[in-house]
Amino acid sequence: MPKRKSIRLKDYDYSQNNAYFITICTHNKKMLFGDIVGADTISARDSARDSARDLISARMINETFTKTIDQYTNVKCTKYVIMPNHFHAIIVIGRADMESAPTIPAIIQSFKRYSTLEYIKLVKQGVLTPFDKQIWQRSYYDHIIRNEQEYLKTWEYIDTNQLKWQEDELYEPR
Repeated sequence: MPKRKSIRLKDYDYSQNNAYFITICTHNKKMLFGDIVGADTISARDSARDSARDLISARMINETFTKTIDQYTNVKCTKYVIMPNHFHAIIVIGRADMESAPTIPAIIQSFKRYSTLEYIKLVKQGVLTPFDKQIWQRSYYDHIIRNEQEYLKTWEYIDTNQLKWQEDELYEPR
């Protein structure tokens, strides 16, 4: 089999002090985390049961991401949003001199692993519906935020993402 090409910046240390814009998509862009029904509301599918499942899955993603970030002393998330079939975040690594810090790939791998385990647990309990092979796509998108202007633009993009859901490239009508 051919070797998969990395989309990470070659020879860049992803544990450097910096802000990183991250986008993670669900496998096959499956809408696992609800639907946007208002300016900033994820909810309501066709039935109350589906709506409750969406809320539970979005809440689980929220809790898992928060716990993942909190386990690292030199890492914080300044902004994130859970969309129906993807997730955006600004992750900031800020370590003091010579302190070790996790890499962005390690943080994302940890989040994907733990959120998948939690999702599986909820499927086994009959709370969430089964998924097709995996929850998350194999890779993720990252962008190194290089200055304050990029940071503010990215922050605003995440902040208004739900308002522009139907224009989003990841939007899939139901």
